[in-house]
Amino acid sequence: MKTFKKLLLTSAVAATSLAMIACSPSEEASKPSEQVSASESAPASTSEKTEQEKLISTLEQFYEEDLKRSPLFASYRGSKEGYGLWNDISLAKQDEEHELDKTRLAILEKFDASQLDDQNKITLAISKAGLERSIAQYEFRDNDYVMQQFRSWHTTVPSLLINIHRVSNEQDLKDYLSRLEKVAPLFDQTIDLMRHQADLGVYPPRWTYPQMIEASKNVITGVPFDDSETENPIFADFSKKLASLELTEEASDAYLAQVTKILKEVTAPAYEKLIAELEVQQAKAPEGDGVWRLPKGDAYYAQLLNYYTTTNLSAEEIHQLGLDNVKRIHSEMEVIKDKVGFKGSLQDFFKFMREDSQFFYPETDEGRDQYLAKSVEIIDTMRDALPNYFGIFPKAEINVKRVEPFREKSAGKAFYQGPPPDGSRPGIYYVNLYRMADMPTYQMEALAYHEGIPGHHMQLAITAELEGIPEFQKTARFTAFTEGWGLYSEYLGKEMGFYQDPYSDFGRLAMELWRACRLVVDSGIHAKQWSREQAIQYLQDNTPNPENDTVKAIERYIVYPGQATAYLVGKIKILELREYAKEQLGDKFDIKAYHDLVLKDGPMPLSMLEDKVNAWIETVK
Repeated sequence: MKTFKKLLLTSAVAATSLAMIACSPSEEASKPSEQVSASESAPASTSEKTEQEKLISTLEQFYEEDLKRSPLFASYRGSKEGYGLWNDISLAKQDEEHELDKTRLAILEKFDASQLDDQNKITLAISKAGLERSIAQYEFRDNDYVMQQFRSWHTTVPSLLINIHRVSNEQDLKDYLSRLEKVAPLFDQTIDLMRHQADLGVYPPRWTYPQMIEASKNVITGVPFDDSETENPIFADFSKKLASLELTEEASDAYLAQVTKILKEVTAPAYEKLIAELEVQQAKAPEGDGVWRLPKGDAYYAQLLNYYTTTNLSAEEIHQLGLDNVKRIHSEMEVIKDKVGFKGSLQDFFKFMREDSQFFYPETDEGRDQYLAKSVEIIDTMRDALPNYFGIFPKAEINVKRVEPFREKSAGKAFYQGPPPDGSRPGIYYVNLYRMADMPTYQMEALAYHEGIPGHHMQLAITAELEGIPEFQKTARFTAFTEGWGLYSEYLGKEMGFYQDPYSDFGRLAMELWRACRLVVDSGIHAKQWSREQAIQYLQDNTPNPENDTVKAIERYIVYPGQATAYLVGKIKILELREYAKEQLGDKFDIKAYHDLVLKDGPMPLSMLEDKVNAWIETVK
């Protein structure tokens, strides 16, 4: 534990702020299918209660303000606040948000942590950490690409309308139309920000533009935009939601005429204007991939590493950590290669796993349906085993869904979208079935455990449903914690007795190897000035993933600098803390209690998690 622990010193949160926390696992925490009230702790005196009430009231006020200021945030949280609007993304609004962050932090600094109970010490520390990180990011706001090929406004618009904008009455339907009309001013602001960044020399890499242009064109194709046999995805979604209201034929026809008019006369021209700007900037975009080429690029990348990993690991340390783990995982893969009787080098085995048809479903609709059905089966089987390892469970269901055609070409291979606190929609595990050759069957278990259960669905749905903590805390995002848990969940599946097929176990290692290689290539691209092609070749040489998979991954790491480093850093820390707790507690160690401890307060910086685990160990002792 000591070697890695030395590196995990975060500047975001002072460890002393949690020195008095002692979160012992209660009996309630170990009961299946029940939530633990986050406010359950030692009785508080009148003065402590007063300070706690002030803190909770303040944070709830922050949350309500956020719902009003961000229609998208409200929609993702299941609120219909600003339902017919998009966010204001102007520079002036960004300045306003920054000043608000500073004001809020100053308010939180005035709270006396000594008057708070254990749970509210955590709440205060997490809230301050989130604001401190946001304030630190502001210095580099112009380096964050306004548009890039994975998740920007051109795909956010249809994705939110289709997947998030629920319609339960006519007003919801009118708000849907309002959002379609307001795509024009949203894209005007987007173009203004693109031009502002271009004036500063900030462009996404040149190769990203054709992907953004193609995806934008996809959004405005199909009926009613043309005479093709395929319905436009937004039009089809609106029609489906309209039909669910069971209005009169006359009213339904009027709504269909209205949405057709808005799509053709407002939404399509807005997309065409955005496409035109992308084409202009594509011609001007300079060569180069890493953020080292941007203003204050080295400092920007160092800040991103701190933000995503919640550590002070340098780019060089990240790079070496990756190289060390690549070597370790390669050794474990050699064991499996020998176990299945493969003759040849590890690279030969990679080629076999990459190309042999036994590891892939057919490139057909039937093959895609088989993949989806098998994913559901894997999640159902894992669900039955969870009570032996967890005491807290989410109420929200989880659905497995294919990434929609309009964004599947540029989207990642799999991802998760959490449910709102009210459970009005399930969590969604998305799988990208654009090319079945990119979705080997031997990785299906690990993917489902990471994105579904016991990974992100357990983690994020539990956080959304926690009682007794402010909504403000539930929305905190710390990538090393969140993605570290996802990767830890892949490993946990092995301990739970899954991956019985050695090829599937190889798939688990392949996914961990992928995260180790991320440390190497992300730091290589953004700190060591590796080219896109050099990074792609490193993945090709060191992983079994298919070429298209490696290309898409590198393209993601280029436009999301630093984010990919958080996964393995977080997993190592969560596992390290667990093993330390086992060593310290011996027979008193309870795996269910440990998992509940990690999940029951929501995401937090790794240093805070370490303090919480250490305090728990002392309490159990």
